[in-house]
Amino acid sequence: MNVIDNIREMAAAGLHSNVRILSSLLLTMSNNNPELLSPAQKYQLLVYHADSIFHDKEYRNAACKYSMALQQKKVISKTSKVRTSTGGAASNLQAQSLPSEIEVKYKIAECYTILKLDKDAIAVLDGIPSRQRTPKINMMLANLYRKAGQERSAVTSYKEVLRQCPLALDAIIGLLSLSVKGVEVASMTMDVIQSIPNLEWLSVWIKAYAFIHAGDNQRAINTICSLEKKSLLRDNVDLLVSLADVYFRAGDTKNAILKFEQAQMLDPYLIKGMDVYGYLMAREGHLEDVEVLGGRLFNISDQHAEPWVISGCHSFYSKRYSRALYLGAKAIQLNSNSVQALLLKGAALRNMGRVQEAIIHFREAMRLAPCRLDCYEGLIDCYLASNGIREAMGMANNIYKTLGANAQTLTILATVCLEDPVTQEKAKTLLDKALAQRPDYTKAVVKKAELLSREQKYDEGIALLRNALANQSDCVLHRMLGDFLVAVNDYQEAMDQYSIALSLDPNDQKSLEGMQKMEKEESPTDATVELDGDDMEGSGEDGDLEGSDSEAAQWADQEQWFGMQ
Repeated sequence: MNVIDNIREMAAAGLHSNVRILSSLLLTMSNNNPELLSPAQKYQLLVYHADSIFHDKEYRNAACKYSMALQQKKVISKTSKVRTSTGGAASNLQAQSLPSEIEVKYKIAECYTILKLDKDAIAVLDGIPSRQRTPKINMMLANLYRKAGQERSAVTSYKEVLRQCPLALDAIIGLLSLSVKGVEVASMTMDVIQSIPNLEWLSVWIKAYAFIHAGDNQRAINTICSLEKKSLLRDNVDLLVSLADVYFRAGDTKNAILKFEQAQMLDPYLIKGMDVYGYLMAREGHLEDVEVLGGRLFNISDQHAEPWVISGCHSFYSKRYSRALYLGAKAIQLNSNSVQALLLKGAALRNMGRVQEAIIHFREAMRLAPCRLDCYEGLIDCYLASNGIREAMGMANNIYKTLGANAQTLTILATVCLEDPVTQEKAKTLLDKALAQRPDYTKAVVKKAELLSREQKYDEGIALLRNALANQSDCVLHRMLGDFLVAVNDYQEAMDQYSIALSLDPNDQKSLEGMQKMEKEESPTDATVELDGDDMEGSGEDGDLEGSDSEAAQWADQEQWFGMQ
């Protein structure tokens, strides 16, 4: 057994730090005395040395050493041609036992991918002849092509993965996300489904994800539910997370949270989808639970985008936008394909008045998730914030035509119409259609109530809100009902509604203001005292604002570090 065999055994045993030290010494010896190692031995030594550096996460250094190994491999190829012509059978046997050149190129591409040098990674993998590409090479190429917007090449590579491995489910999802028909994808797996027992569920699974990526949320929900009810797939965490995500896309917050909680109970270490769950919880006002969730996920892994997004959502809904911006940028740095991170950063930028920068992030989120309406809503909000009603109307009409007339698209279009006095009547018609489809759709109820408030149709507004609250309890709806009740002088019940709203979201400032205003009107003798108290609170708020400015400066420095300025 020679020294290279010893290094190979140490590498196989996972003794990477030992390999790195010994291989470094041997390479220096070889450089000082070229006769010490044969070309093949030096090639192996370089590969094992690069592997040990890769294991230490020094990816730029590893890529350099792998490239040196490939240069050494060319020397072997030249000498082997000479030996083959003279009948060197032993040299052929030795060449077959060497580390694969294809594998070395894959490792270089992996380094470039981690370093976010996607073009360099594609260039390396493109240099491998198609017939020599393994499934993992095709999978990496497909993901890189999709990220670069080269959809046709991505489809070809995903199909090649499926040709070699028909049960590669992530490749199936990749094809469906690129608008390949579910029937075509299913046909590529038909032989394996028929030849292996207990795989009859796979065709239904493909159908479910085809509906998801086509934006047909209701059929996706029905299909996943039918899968989830099957005894063998009951309580599958991945299915539950997918179901929760589709409920969220469909605007059904209650069921989305329920399914996320169910998945989390089954797998306490679950990370996937928790960013959406944290966002929903923060939006509902459960900020203490969001803080706990973020802390728990950081303990599981701080190398995923999800815990950073969750903490960012906590900051955003606590109105600490500068910190939310920093946390969103950190999440994007860890995963540039994180839609929730892009939406968080976009929303923070918008609320900080940096609308044009926010638009860039919402557009990127739209590109990654063309069927998620919250991406479009964020962009429309930016247009409206910058008085771009025409752009907002164009975007809303495009969504309406592309995704069809459902409660969500009707409400988005109505929201834009409400901004223009000329289209108020059209907004009312659109909201009526949305509520006819889904009487419990909160966003439609809120917009219709706003319209009725403008028209001073308080009785109609009260009836609408009572009907919506019959089957759900929502902070905004209770607060709005309180506002309407104040308008008709029903102060006692209005106070009850504000109390319910605050019990659901203790941070809801508007409910608190409504309650305080009523208390002042009901007891004018106490008004002076309360006003004095308000003045004192105001002075305290000034102090908080000063603190927030210093905090903003602190986070702004960190933003500069992450290249956000």
